[in-house]
This record gives sequence, structure tokens and C-alpha cells, in this order.
Amino acid sequence: MGNIVLRDVNKSFGPVTIIPKINLEIENGEFVVFVGPSGCGKSTLLRLIAGLEDTTGGTIMIDGRDVTHEPPAKRQLAMVFQSYALYPHMTVAKNIAFPLKMAGESQEEIDKKVSNAARILNLANYLERRPGQLSGGQRQRVAIGRAIVRQPSAFLFDEPLSNLDAALRGTMRLEISELHQSLGKTMIYVTHDQVEAMTMADKIVVLNAGNIEQVGSPLDLYRAPKNRFVAGFIGSPTMNFVEGPEAGKHGAHTIGVRPEHFSVSTSPVEGGWKGTVGVAEHLGSDTFSHVETEGQGTINVRSSGEVAVSHGDTVWLSPHPERIYRFDPQGMAI
Repeated sequence: MGNIVLRDVNKSFGPVTIIPKINLEIENGEFVVFVGPSGCGKSTLLRLIAGLEDTTGGTIMIDGRDVTHEPPAKRQLAMVFQSYALYPHMTVAKNIAFPLKMAGESQEEIDKKVSNAARILNLANYLERRPGQLSGGQRQRVAIGRAIVRQPSAFLFDEPLSNLDAALRGTMRLEISELHQSLGKTMIYVTHDQVEAMTMADKIVVLNAGNIEQVGSPLDLYRAPKNRFVAGFIGSPTMNFVEGPEAGKHGAHTIGVRPEHFSVSTSPVEGGWKGTVGVAEHLGSDTFSHVETEGQGTINVRSSGEVAVSHGDTVWLSPHPERIYRFDPQGMAI
């Protein structure tokens, strides 16, 4: 259970097309991340799958069943939003149990499912508390618990960690990934944060202006981006792009080099790009340098924390030859 297929799915608001025709298959048990910049259509696509938006055209299949025109309640999907949407006057146990009560399940069955969800999410000691007595991460776990008890075919997450601080986001990423492993359910997760995408996904769907630019595993997209957009979006810090004569040497309109694919020298290197260090960020394990080069523009470099460079230093950057990406005038990989 949990196979989702989109065939020529599209969405328009009047004359404005938000999602052109999209074809996508999500296998049972996969953790799929929709990623892309703000306004790329990723949340709209998730809402189309959930049934919260009507499609303009195309077909949505869940486990071989056409659900294109079925209401959300009949799609066997559970959605977790950026907003926790918890009832403040209810305890954690009652919040988790709410969809089961609405479905008319017996109290015995409700207690069993709530207890199981609380155990999975480490909420057993908080069942009698109210949302106002919980941290942001605990509230998000309650929202996920409310989804778990419905025993859906798939879980849909719409930027669920956006309201959390950086440390808590990291913790919750791990918890959601572990939840996927333990439940074995299909999960579709929307985010604009490519770090979340890279660390959580089995498969990433990169969206741009409503179009799917590329689908693949995190390492597939990192190692073999199909175009300049994907190359620039996947990877942190982002890829450096160079045009002009330097790109021409490689038979390309544009070349791309990731920050981690440079050797840095404080002595002249034949063929190296000479530059002056602007800001150098020393983070212990890594050093991030912003280097103003002669002819290639500003280049961002990620190197070992042992590399001792500072503002004003002259350095020579040597891109690793086997890690130079080449793109044609249309931005497609060569």
C-alpha cells in the first residue's frame, strides 16, 4: 500500500498555469521529497495529491485506484502541516485520538492506537499534558501521532519543521527518518531546504516553476545534475558557475565547480585561479572562503579546517578536473 502515480496532472488558476503536465510515480514505502525554491509549485502538488486542491486535468492513482475526483477523506492519506493545528483545550491523548473519535471507533481501539503512537513517538509521559505545556518539537510529534493513528497508505508532510529552530530541526529530521524506517510507509515531504532533502530522501523531485527538473536519489542529483538549475540547487554551499574563456577551454558555455572540489594553495600553481580571500569562515572541521578571483568572479570554497587562510591572503584555486561540470547555452549538462 502507498503506490502513488500522477499522469499528466496539471493545475491552473484561471489563465495562470501553476503546474504544467506532470508525470511521476512514487513507489510503496519510498521517502520522496519535493524540493525547490519558493513559488515552484511543490506545496500545490502535494495538495493535489491530498485532494485539498482540484486538478485541472490528469489522473491521480493511489494503489491502482483512480482518486482524482475523490474527497481527501477517501484517499487514505494523512497530512502534517507546518502549523501543528492542535486543540489547545485538549490533552495530548485527546488530540491524537480526535480523528478516531470522529470516525466512530470504539474506546478500546482508540486507547490501543493512541498508546502505540505515543510509544513510537516517545510521548507516553506527556499524554495528559496540553499543547501549551509542550515544546515545539513535542507539538510536532503530537501532530504526527494524530496522523499515525489513522493508519494511512501514505503520509504527506508540508514543510513541517519550518517553525522550529535550527537545532530542533536537526533532531526532528532524524526522528521523522527513523519513523519512516519503523513504519515502512510511503512519505512525501515538501521543503525548500535542500539539506533536509539530501539527508532524508530516498528520492528527490526537484521542481522549478511547476516543472519537474529531475528525479533521482540524493547522490544521483549531486553527482549527475541534468541541468544548471539542479546543479545550483542541490549542494551546500551552492555550486560556483563560470562563463567566458575559462568555460570555453572545457568546450562549454558554462562550467560549474562545487565549493568542496577545489585545492587551495598559498603558493603559485600552474593553471590555478589566482584570487584574494575576502571573508574566511573557520568552523573547526571546515573552512569556508569567499575568494575574489581574476577573471572567474567570486568563488566560494569549502576546504578542511586545517587550511589556514584569512582576509586579504592571495591564494590559487585548482578545480579538480574530474569534478568540473559543463553546461550548454540552454543550461543543460553536456
